Amino acid sequence: MIAVSAFLLSTLMATTIPTRSEPVQETIHGVKVADPYRWLENGDSAEVRSWTEQQNRFLRQTLDAVASRKRLVERLWALLGIGTLEAPVPKGKGRATRYFYTRREGQQNQPVLYVRQGIAGTDRILLDVNTLAADGTQALDWWYPSEDGRLLAYGVSVGGDEKSTLRVRDVDTGQDRPDLIPWTRACSLAWLPSGRGFYYTRYPAPGSVPAGQEEYQRRVFLHRLGTDPSQDRMIFGEGLPPSAWTSVLLSPDGRWLGIEVADGPAQTDLFLVDTSKRGAPSPMPVVTGRPALFNLVDVLDDRLYVVSNEDAPHHCLVQIDPRKPERENWKPIIAEGQDTLEWVAAVGGKLAALYLRDASSRVRVYSRAGKLEREIKLPGLGTVTGLHGRHQAREFFFAFTSFLTPTAVMRHDLGTGRSTVWQKLASPIDPDAFTVEQVRYPSKDGTLIPLFLVARKGLVRDGRAPALLWGYGGFNVNITPGFVAAVEPFVEQGGVYAVANLRGGGEYGETWHRAGVLANKQNVFDDFIAAAEFLVREKISSRDRLAISGRSNGGLLVAAAITQRPDLFRAAICGVPLTDMIRYHRFHIARLWIPEYGTSEDPEQFKFLYAYSPYHQIKDGAAYPATLVFAAEADSRVDPLHARKFVARLQAAQTGPGPILLRLEGHAGHGAGKPLGKLIEQYADEMAFLFGQFGLGAP
Repeated sequence: MIAVSAFLLSTLMATTIPTRSEPVQETIHGVKVADPYRWLENGDSAEVRSWTEQQNRFLRQTLDAVASRKRLVERLWALLGIGTLEAPVPKGKGRATRYFYTRREGQQNQPVLYVRQGIAGTDRILLDVNTLAADGTQALDWWYPSEDGRLLAYGVSVGGDEKSTLRVRDVDTGQDRPDLIPWTRACSLAWLPSGRGFYYTRYPAPGSVPAGQEEYQRRVFLHRLGTDPSQDRMIFGEGLPPSAWTSVLLSPDGRWLGIEVADGPAQTDLFLVDTSKRGAPSPMPVVTGRPALFNLVDVLDDRLYVVSNEDAPHHCLVQIDPRKPERENWKPIIAEGQDTLEWVAAVGGKLAALYLRDASSRVRVYSRAGKLEREIKLPGLGTVTGLHGRHQAREFFFAFTSFLTPTAVMRHDLGTGRSTVWQKLASPIDPDAFTVEQVRYPSKDGTLIPLFLVARKGLVRDGRAPALLWGYGGFNVNITPGFVAAVEPFVEQGGVYAVANLRGGGEYGETWHRAGVLANKQNVFDDFIAAAEFLVREKISSRDRLAISGRSNGGLLVAAAITQRPDLFRAAICGVPLTDMIRYHRFHIARLWIPEYGTSEDPEQFKFLYAYSPYHQIKDGAAYPATLVFAAEADSRVDPLHARKFVARLQAAQTGPGPILLRLEGHAGHGAGKPLGKLIEQYADEMAFLFGQFGLGAP
């Protein structure tokens, strides 16, 4: 039995929703640019709300008719009900060490923050945001324990907007102190060694800056516990461009405050404040104006340890004397190698280094001087996150996951060199029933692109298997193996899940990243299209059985792929996408992304943006794949106007049999902190969409 009868499916696919258009046109750098659905940018208007409700009714009419959707919800609850787990952050000394970590269990909407006294102690709930909102729409965005483990600074946001409010909790009593600081989105925070205050980043309050600047001007302040946050002294940020992204790190003795200033994903300036000086010492520039990354790992013995890709596309670790910061005085610690160095943690007198080789993790231990001592054996081909430890302790922790195994947290003993499982999630699948393969295929220009393939054992390559191709390709982001719970129902029904490591990511260093930005962005789309062609050519799937998926920058990728090659795909899932690349930089925090994409305000950059901008490249009368676009009303990163305009334009142009669907969710944001219940409903809709298109049976 298939999920929807052929008659019903064809009837649903023929349904369209007419949307009024307006003759909006402007001339940009001599080019006439039409924008017939600009009126859909105003999400607060009654007409737009009515239009959105109509689109959501059409979505429900279509997807609720898929017979397997109810079973999909049940299966997804079983798959995602195993929970989530993160590596612990140890704070304190000796037997007073406290281990802080988050874990979500069963049907909890949000992870719970636990604290454990001693390595063999009992876990205690320190913070459970599930008690703050019955629908799970309050989320724990970030958290920082003090160095002695007695206090916790944390941020909570509402409805997915990620606009955190900072609070301070007493770890012993579980009660919050009176300190309350709003506008601390994605806060970077460094506790003073005394625990009596912290350096932190925050945004200006609405009304204190010109309209539109509230989501920029991220500056560094010093807060003393018990004082009025409005009187906190700005430590750094005066004169910075509004889009500068600041982060802080403090040396263990509290003397050196390191400040990173990011200008997009490819350039970082580094400043240092000597807090031992009286008064308000001026920040000292260490590295400024260089087109490279300089990420401060730690400050040890009055020396800065910095991971950089300057003259080292795969990254290296250098030591900098703050009194002699000139480039010629830098001391190399870990040289650049063939693998990409992601991060380094100073633990127990050693350096734990996280690497990528062919988009999967490696962990190595070095002496403080940079001598390789060992590579840690990992459970398989997968992804490591965490790397948390203390300077004085002989242990550190990391989390490991792969396509077929959920998270296991490992404790590595630096004395014995052994790794043991600290905690792990139970697997809801039999990994022996599936295979993971990594292959390479040529892109349009001949560049070989890695591709992971996840499928049931015994897959016959005859072109009959449905396939879901996923990609991202941007912002130096590494796409690595992760447990496939959300797409497991598709793979269980014989589908192939393919994950491409496109240019624009950071899997192979900065050269790989820069090959997919600005004027090179078309390389990313070519890589993705070539992956689809490879799947068809190798008879892993076929055009009638091929779907693509991506979200955020990956949503832009999917939108570009279906407007450039609508003939290549049966279906597409386009999540929280950018689609209007001419006006994208005008909304929310999008000016931060100009170093990655460019801006239409620049005549030369306008040319390549307009050439691929999905909203503008839709052609009337074309047959587009069945497309599901999802977005959220409270998204403070990518405005949902992109999804609305793209769907309206695509529906108006569509001549093919596939439906163009919009799933616009309320009380949700870009995705971070989304309640489990909402996630499962979204995943169920995605899977029902695919099951309906490919005629798959119930899981």
